[in-house]
Amino acid sequence: MAHAPSNPSLIPGVSRYSRSQAFAKKAYFKKKRPVAPAKAAPAATTVTKTVGGDKNGKTRTVSAIKTPRFYAADDVPVPKKTRKTHRPPALRATITPGTVLILLAGRFRGKRVVFLKQLPSGLLLVTGPYKVNGVPIRRVNQAYVIATSTKVDISGVTIDEKINDDFFKREKVEKKKATEEALFEEGQQKKTVSSDRVSAQKTIDAAIIKSIKKTPVLKAYLNASFSLSKGQYPHALKF
Repeated sequence: MAHAPSNPSLIPGVSRYSRSQAFAKKAYFKKKRPVAPAKAAPAATTVTKTVGGDKNGKTRTVSAIKTPRFYAADDVPVPKKTRKTHRPPALRATITPGTVLILLAGRFRGKRVVFLKQLPSGLLLVTGPYKVNGVPIRRVNQAYVIATSTKVDISGVTIDEKINDDFFKREKVEKKKATEEALFEEGQQKKTVSSDRVSAQKTIDAAIIKSIKKTPVLKAYLNASFSLSKGQYPHALKF
């Protein structure tokens, strides 16, 4: 149903209420107007100094900010000031703790994972579990997942507070000069998973696997990869 206007038109160009009557109907006089806090006085950019001599005007206004004696010969790029602040997106109503999600992008696309919680950055914390389908604890964007109606009971899962966005940051590796020895060393070195991540994975997966075993066929459902056959359309499917 369309919203009825507060001041309807009798004929084109003629309103039912006058301008003063329409203003009175809005009852702005009853509403409290917020009082803006007083702004702090800006810092002075100039200083008045006394000058000796009868013909020098006695006072002189000097800039409080001293200019540098030297300047760069080349133009130095200055970063552009922005007022953008990161606002984490709101979580979709269909995604709740324990919801089984289908990954649509990345290394594990097509895999089904269990949603644990939303991180402060807005990314979703999910796990396979690793023993079921090989997906470890990782962060995913909710724009690249499909929420299903299947849920896993994760009431017995305790997520450590240290598992946040900083937990997934990569360690900075110092780059070596491009020599033959350095190239061979890079090929021989293998990336190792930190002990903290391994222990966190085992703790979370142990509790989730217990609840998965209680539901028949749920383990096979999580292990199966999602794909579309000919003639199937994702918008026409009920997940």
